[in-house]
Amino acid sequence: MVVNVISSFFNIRKTTLNSIANQNIVVAQSIASSLDVETYQSFLENPVKNKAYDEIKEYLEDVRDKNGALHVYTLLVDNPKVSRAMIVAMSEEGKEEFPIGGICTVPEEQVKMAYEGRIFTTDIIEDSTYGDYLTVGVPIKDPANKIIGYLGIDISADVFNSISEKAFRSSISNITFNGLFIIIMIIAFLILQNLYMRELKKEVGETEDTYQLELQSLISSVRSLRHDFSNHIQVIHGLLKLEQHEKALDYLTSLSKEVSVIESIKLDVNNPGFSVFLQTKKLSAQNHNIDIHFNVSYDEFDKIKTIDLIKILSNLIDNAIEATLELPDEERKIDIICKKVENIYLFKITNTGPEILGKDRENIFKSGFSTKKVQEGKMRGQGLFIVKEVVSRYGGVISIESNHNQTVATVKIPISKGELLSKSGVD
Repeated sequence: MVVNVISSFFNIRKTTLNSIANQNIVVAQSIASSLDVETYQSFLENPVKNKAYDEIKEYLEDVRDKNGALHVYTLLVDNPKVSRAMIVAMSEEGKEEFPIGGICTVPEEQVKMAYEGRIFTTDIIEDSTYGDYLTVGVPIKDPANKIIGYLGIDISADVFNSISEKAFRSSISNITFNGLFIIIMIIAFLILQNLYMRELKKEVGETEDTYQLELQSLISSVRSLRHDFSNHIQVIHGLLKLEQHEKALDYLTSLSKEVSVIESIKLDVNNPGFSVFLQTKKLSAQNHNIDIHFNVSYDEFDKIKTIDLIKILSNLIDNAIEATLELPDEERKIDIICKKVENIYLFKITNTGPEILGKDRENIFKSGFSTKKVQEGKMRGQGLFIVKEVVSRYGGVISIESNHNQTVATVKIPISKGELLSKSGVD
């Protein structure tokens, strides 16, 4: 704000200086055009105090009084470096009469301009004798349009300072408003930046937590495979040691079929992160002897952030796996559908397992509610609450249907923003 005030102050001073200079150039031109050129030429032929001198000086004093200028005078410019005052109408405060042909204070730069026949203006000239002032000069021309001298006007710096001060005072409210506006904008920017950084940290934290959970699930599956592999090796080793080659061959044949099933884990999904996630869940399910099937569209599912997609399906698939584990191996089944149907994304997870009763389904999306047994050190009841929160953020709906044979979780998310779906809930 201080910089803004200082900048505005100097801009006002510069504008005021230019305005005063331009205004007095017009005045000087008017004075020069009304000057009795014949009388002035007569004076120049004999530049001493005479009748011609007195007439011109009287005219200059009259226009000085009417105009309020500090000094009005004629100049002789016969070289590009120094000008000389010829007839000077001084202010009443003038110390003494200025001598004919006395060297003038017009700077060399402006003298050169006059020597070239141009109009000139100066900056504020600091004069210890006559005070501070700015000067304008215009040519005096004879009837043949020949320059015979210059008409100069000195305007007191007090006039300039007074106008500048008034202009500055009148604009101080605008300067203050602009300064406050800038401060408010800076504060707003800092607040928004802080909120953005908080949200970014939250997003990064949630992403890290989600992938950590999936990584732990994958590591657990690999450990299970390693453990099973060790057991299989021990069985085969024992059968061969007992020379029961037929049984060893049969055992290897069954293992070969199981390996073929594991090799079929790869899914044709056009989203790398989502594809790895589904493969991890398929491996986890197969490690628990769950018959799991996928029906996934070859789509990027790019209208949903991958991290949000994984949040939704991770919780639903984990719930399905836990539910099937309460059944014998041969009854464990999960079907997963991930499709783009017209203008919506459809996700449906169907699993065998215990029925979710009506009273539980009414509260199933509430934070902290769970139908599972409480385990020490493990938080329950956040999964479906998180799922519904994410789904709602995309304008989607989620529903849970359950009977004594199976449970179906259905999620519908509109591809186009602003499209409304039917109210979420439990059917």
